[in-house]
Amino acid sequence: MPSAPDPRSAWRRLLSDPMAVMGLILVTAFVAMALFAPWLAPHDPLKIQVMDKFHRPDSIYLAGADQLGRDILSRIIYGARTAMGVALTATGTAGLCGLILGLIAGYGPRWLDGILVLLFDSLSSLPTVMFALAVITVLGPGTFTLILVIILISIPGYARFIRAQTLGLAHADFIEAERVMGSSHARIIFRHLLPNVVGPLLIVLSMDVPVVIMLEAGLSYLGLGVKPPSPSWGNILYDGYVSLRQAPFIVVIAGLPLVLATIGFTFLGEGLRDALDPKLQGRVPA
Repeated sequence: MPSAPDPRSAWRRLLSDPMAVMGLILVTAFVAMALFAPWLAPHDPLKIQVMDKFHRPDSIYLAGADQLGRDILSRIIYGARTAMGVALTATGTAGLCGLILGLIAGYGPRWLDGILVLLFDSLSSLPTVMFALAVITVLGPGTFTLILVIILISIPGYARFIRAQTLGLAHADFIEAERVMGSSHARIIFRHLLPNVVGPLLIVLSMDVPVVIMLEAGLSYLGLGVKPPSPSWGNILYDGYVSLRQAPFIVVIAGLPLVLATIGFTFLGEGLRDALDPKLQGRVPA
C-alpha cells in the first residue's frame, strides 16, 4: 500500500543534494528579505533625493540611486516583499483550490467529474494574456487584481494535475480494500489520497513560483501590476530601462534578483521532486 512521504527521509534527501541546498538558501534569503525588509533596508525606499539621482554604487548607496535619487537596494529589498507576497499568496491559494477541485473531480461521481473537466478546459482555453488584460481593465491595475488574475489562470492546471493523480490512485488495490472494509469516503480521501497527492503538488508549486514572480514583474513593468511608487522588481526594471543611457547599472542590478529567485526556486523544486516523488522512492508502481 502506498504510504505518505516520510518528512524526515525527504528532508535528508533534500539536504544531500547540493543544488537543492543552494536553492533552499536562496529561497530562504529572499523570504527573510521580505519578512525583515524594514530592518534590512538601509534607506527609505520611497524617499526622493533629487540631488542624488543616478548616484553610482558607493558606501552610501550600495546599489546606486535611481532617477529620483531613491536607494535602489532598499527598493529591491522591499520589492522582495511584493514579489514573495504576490507569488506565495497566488500560488498557495490557487494550489489549495486546485487540490480541492482535483480531489472532487478524481474521486467524485463521473457526472461531476465531467462538469468540472469541462470547466477546467473552458478556463484553460482562454488566451492567458488577453484574459489577464481583460480582468485588469475591468478591475483596474493593482496588487489585488494581479493576485486574482494569477489565481484564476492557475487553478485549472493545478486541478487537472490533482485529478490525474487522484484517478491513478482511486482504483488502486489498497483503496478498493479500504472500501471493502467499509471505510468512509472522508477516511479514504484524508488518510490515503491527500497525503499521496500533496507531495507532487508542492513540487509543481515550487516550480511555478518563479513563473509568477516573472509575471508580476512583467505586468508591473508594463504598468498593469503593482502601482508606483510601491517598490516592485518590475517597476525598478522599468526605471532602469528608461534611464538606460544615463545609468545602465540600474538594469543589471534590477535584473539580478529576478535571476537569483528563478534559480533558487527552480533548484529547490528539482530537489523536492527527487525527495518527494513517490516513483523515485518506490511507493507507487510505475
